[in-house]
Amino acid sequence: MRRPSWHELQAIKTLGEQRSFRRAAEMLGLKRSSLSHLVKTLEHNLGVQLFQRTTRSVSLTDAGQQLLDRLSPLLNQMDDVLHDISASRHQHYGTLRISASDAAIALLLEHVVADFSARYPDIQLDFAAQGALVDITAAGFDAGIRLIEDVPQDMVAVPLGGPLTFVTVAAPAYLARNAAVNHPRDLLQQQCIRQRLPSGKRYQWEYAQAEEKQEIDVPGTLTLDSNALMAQAALAGLGIAYVPSLYVEKEMRSGQLVELLADWRVQSAGIALWFPPNRHQSMALRLFIDALKVGLPRHA
Repeated sequence: MRRPSWHELQAIKTLGEQRSFRRAAEMLGLKRSSLSHLVKTLEHNLGVQLFQRTTRSVSLTDAGQQLLDRLSPLLNQMDDVLHDISASRHQHYGTLRISASDAAIALLLEHVVADFSARYPDIQLDFAAQGALVDITAAGFDAGIRLIEDVPQDMVAVPLGGPLTFVTVAAPAYLARNAAVNHPRDLLQQQCIRQRLPSGKRYQWEYAQAEEKQEIDVPGTLTLDSNALMAQAALAGLGIAYVPSLYVEKEMRSGQLVELLADWRVQSAGIALWFPPNRHQSMALRLFIDALKVGLPRHA
């Protein structure tokens, strides 16, 4: 039996992870027909079928799953060796594709990107600002950045920057023409800027003081799916917004937005960079994670 080449094994691993000839071929830089021929040839040489194929889907056979389970750690280990050798020669290069919220990308641009790009000019950063949580593996991203509680449980999460505080804010003009807000239940008589979650559900605002906790489905005629847009709407005097403080820190300092219910603040665990546990962590991604840990401020 001819021993499969490194290229063939990488192709099998990629197809097994992507479960799509189109996506796997794009990641490998191959034509779909070339990848299909490669798989058929390898199956013939091994004398066993690795994939079940239909016109709509690709799935692993038991033999294919067994091969992938044993093959992936070996290929990842070899990739680590090659990347470490490359790193020892100061050859840092590649492209990092990262899905993140617009606020997270703004943080990176302000605190991380300039120094990172100056230190590693051959590493290209490709950010996609996406409000909804995406399947980063299927979409071809190296990693995602989201609130820790939003990271899928089967993913590897690297916490960044410490906890985030959620704040309730409104413009002075809005507050001047509406009743005071002294308790979370007062929000029920206000015009609030509501948030639609990726699941389609409306987000309930959360508050805590001593032993008392409140979760409020606030009223309002405007619903958005972006914290940045909610902050912008509050700035325009359209109502009260409830967002992580990093979205409105400058506006709160300048007095353009006023915080309400400061004694009822709650904290999130913060943001995290995340990636699949079975995906090789490239040297470029390792270096970027290190830069994030050092460069991102800790929020209170």
